[in-house]
Amino acid sequence: MSKKQQAAEVLVRLLVSAGKASPQPPVGPALGARGVKSMDFCKQFNDKTKHIITDTPVPTVITIKPDRTFTFVTKTPPTTFLLKRAAGIDKGASKPGTEIVGNVSLKHVYEIAKLKQQDTNLKHLSLESICGSIIGVAKSVGIQVVH
Repeated sequence: MSKKQQAAEVLVRLLVSAGKASPQPPVGPALGARGVKSMDFCKQFNDKTKHIITDTPVPTVITIKPDRTFTFVTKTPPTTFLLKRAAGIDKGASKPGTEIVGNVSLKHVYEIAKLKQQDTNLKHLSLESICGSIIGVAKSVGIQVVH
């Protein structure tokens, strides 16, 4: 008799709008292919993100166990989304570095850094280093940081 080899946990990374998860793509196919009921995830996700402004993209890491149960962790919205919202623009520069499409103040950068510091992968970094990386992202999107 051979022992059954147990499958390892599967990680699925999705970018889902807050409060608007539905079993349609990208959620349905990503979870359905792994045997998880996407409707269960959608209900739990929408309950967990109901305090966030709708249409805010929320990076989510879903851990699917071999018995088809799942857990998920939500992270803070992408830095580019937060910067574009703070600058009041819809789209970044088509030629970043030469074209400037908006401005944000250092106060905005600091507030975004405080929000991003809540992520587990950034907890060990200082607020100053997170601010530095946010300023770099702003430059790559075509947003000028004013003092």
